[in-house]
Amino acid sequence: MTILALEFSSPQRSVAVLRTGDGQVAAEAVEAGGRNTAAFGMIEKVLAEAKIERREIEVIAVGLGPGSYTGIRAAIALAQGWQLARGVKLIGVSSVECLAAQAQAEKFFGRVNVVIDAQRNEFYLAAYEISADGWREIKPLKILSLAEVQTRADAKEALAGPEVTKWFPNSRIIFSRAATVAKLAAGRNNFVAGEKLEPVYLRETNFVKAPPHNLIAP
Repeated sequence: MTILALEFSSPQRSVAVLRTGDGQVAAEAVEAGGRNTAAFGMIEKVLAEAKIERREIEVIAVGLGPGSYTGIRAAIALAQGWQLARGVKLIGVSSVECLAAQAQAEKFFGRVNVVIDAQRNEFYLAAYEISADGWREIKPLKILSLAEVQTRADAKEALAGPEVTKWFPNSRIIFSRAATVAKLAAGRNNFVAGEKLEPVYLRETNFVKAPPHNLIAP
């Protein structure tokens, strides 16, 4: 099975392709362009490097965040369009899980708080126990205030995540990578229809109805 993975949940966006036969990532492209990233250019680059044709892609794995809502939506839209055109299978992977797996790959062991900017002076945070043998979640994902995360930093707890040093200087920068998304997806079969791919977003959606305009007759 050939997997194309898209991870656009942070300013560092990446694309990777993996063949499950050997479990190896055949190619990966990483760019720090954020919204200016040329997604199709990255895809063409990795396919060319891996010597894989578009028609050979059987699965598209998408990092679902949390993180950049615009980036995640762009990746989902691309995957949905590909499924409509080619009938590929789709699978979503938590970018937080991916960060835990990436921390393990980078040998960042122990209890690690994965921290992602949630805007509004708030952060997504989940805690993992990470070792050379694997990783496990010990505190589920939730949204905390800046002050609450700062308390953990002051207690010398390990913090890691994309751009985390902007707020917590002694923390560790780790980005979710498409190569890791592909490896996680390779061991799963919970495929979904395109319309079922949804970003990880813990906040309730609230709509405020605009007041009616006061029309003044001439």
